[in-house]
Amino acid sequence: MNTLVLEHECLAQKVIFEKNSFIVYLNDGRNISVPIIWYPRLLNGSKIERENYELIGDGEGIHWPEVDEDISIEGILAGRRSGESQNSLDKWLTERNKT
Repeated sequence: MNTLVLEHECLAQKVIFEKNSFIVYLNDGRNISVPIIWYPRLLNGSKIERENYELIGDGEGIHWPEVDEDISIEGILAGRRSGESQNSLDKWLTERNKT
């Protein structure tokens, strides 16, 4: 018996933040809830900075310009957390607090 496998690219349509997570609405009807603690720059960003996002690549990823964070939908679906080192995050936080 043969099985038909269809490839369907999941794309983000919008993002909504809750207290401890954000929800990504996908074009296939799913909503994926992601713990905000997985992405320290978003965790440390303000409500306004989090809500200012751009869908990139027609929804293949999400970019937050004010906190310089990019997350792919593929990464979210795979359960990948931020790969940023603590040293890199500390530098970013230091620079952020200077302004």
